[in-house]
Amino acid sequence: MDSIYQSIELLSKEKGIDTQIVLDAVKDAMLLAARKHFRTNENYEVDFDDRSGGLKLYAVKTVVESVTDPAIEMTLAEAQRTEPNAEIGSTVRFAKPGEALGRISAQTAKQVIFQKVREAERETIYREYADRVGELINTAVKRIEGLDLVVDLGKTEARLPKREQSRLESFSVGDRIRCVIKLVDKSSKGPGVVVSRADAELVKRLFEQEVPEIYDGTVVIKGCAREAGERTKIAVSSRDRDVDSVGACVGMKGMRVQSIIRELRGEKIDIIEYSDEPVTFATHALSPAKITRVTILNPEEHHMEVIVDDSQLSLAIGKKGQNVRLAAKLLGWKIDIKSEEEKRQEVQGAIDLLAMGAPVSALIDYGLAEATVDALVAGGIGTIEKLGSMTPELLEALEGIDENAVSLIQQAINRYYGQEYAEEAPAEPEAPAAVGDTALEGSATMSESVEAGAEAEAEGEGTPSPEAKES
Repeated sequence: MDSIYQSIELLSKEKGIDTQIVLDAVKDAMLLAARKHFRTNENYEVDFDDRSGGLKLYAVKTVVESVTDPAIEMTLAEAQRTEPNAEIGSTVRFAKPGEALGRISAQTAKQVIFQKVREAERETIYREYADRVGELINTAVKRIEGLDLVVDLGKTEARLPKREQSRLESFSVGDRIRCVIKLVDKSSKGPGVVVSRADAELVKRLFEQEVPEIYDGTVVIKGCAREAGERTKIAVSSRDRDVDSVGACVGMKGMRVQSIIRELRGEKIDIIEYSDEPVTFATHALSPAKITRVTILNPEEHHMEVIVDDSQLSLAIGKKGQNVRLAAKLLGWKIDIKSEEEKRQEVQGAIDLLAMGAPVSALIDYGLAEATVDALVAGGIGTIEKLGSMTPELLEALEGIDENAVSLIQQAINRYYGQEYAEEAPAEPEAPAAVGDTALEGSATMSESVEAGAEAEAEGEGTPSPEAKES
């Protein structure tokens, strides 16, 4: 026990943690070992002996008037034999042989010490690296565990998972690599620091190192979207009117960007000029494709439509949709890309739909039951115009349509066209319609009946016409 403090100091320096933390861990381990070894209900304390540099184990008893538990209590008379100044309520300590703890208890103590030291080490690592997330670090591959790499950070280790590696790269033990700190987790069992070679932050940090204008703040990185091993799009903006942001990042004869491309093992990099205008920014972000026009469909939901020439469509979309996917990530907008031909067909389809007339389902708003509408659609009648050209006999021949349903259809059509004429006509006082609920008779079609009703509504003001009297 005498040399234990020296061992504690060595362990503290090796692990880079406070000596007091290790000392407290050793004390807790001795207390646990003492309870297991002596198998009593006694209270124990461990103190550090300054003279010997070792730890002393004591049993502690409380002085009481009447003893109920001899293991933890003692009378005043018994206490004063050892401690003359003892009084009721005070405590008296008795030295216990620490050397007698035994091999099993010592092994238990060792496990507790290691556990406490690991916890303290994780806490120290967390405090040191938690504020360094996103920082670029130089490290070396220490060992390979499956598909993951374990790299050396000096005081500790970090993990480079497979998902954080570029598909273009492969490393061996001893290789020096540059990574960014992705996250720090103090609850994990293994290395608490996770580093990345696939994160977009790596590209940003590399540009900061290679481009002095970014380092001093003249050029600002506004955004970066990356698919590791494939392509990166980075948006930059200049605070100085005389400094070209894209040119500064590219460098003389492309030297600056080529240095970063070599570091990323040939990954393609698009440097884009940032703009506050979404339309302009989208045009830049979708390079190298040439954009014909951009339409913002929903500014609140950040949704836009981009039209390109037919020959530029595949270039704008990119390999497996990569170009538009990265552009959307960079902008933070949803982008729909269409060719001129696709847009023309879409517009033509909308025009054709309008030409076909209103759908039958619109009659639901005018009192027609959904079941009747479904029966009409199933019978091939999709528009109100086509329905108006049908005779009652033809309608009753449809499955699910009877005489009552035909009457309800006619009423719904009258209300529909009556509403349309009311909306189109100038605002004038109208007399009650002379023919409001004209029934279907003979072989007159729905449209003829509706037209008659509409004419009656238009002419039906005051006295009926002579023609009406004769009829």
